[in-house]
Amino acid sequence: MGFLKDFGLPELLIILVIIVLLFGPGRIGKVAGELGKGIRSFREGLSGNEDEKEEEKKKEEKAEADENKPDPPKTEK
Repeated sequence: MGFLKDFGLPELLIILVIIVLLFGPGRIGKVAGELGKGIRSFREGLSGNEDEKEEEKKKEEKAEADENKPDPPKTEK
């Protein structure tokens, strides 16, 4: 990975020009948006397991609280 040390601004500008020539300025925005959506969905997928576990804990706690809750007095009319 020694070649990454010499990777500077001129090289980045050349790569950017090549990308603009290949995709065009309008398409780059769409590609970047799609890339952002993909990254966001990937992160949500990774954290989805944690969210599901938290929801299960909340449901269990609510069920336990409902079991321990006394029934309201019944009134007849």
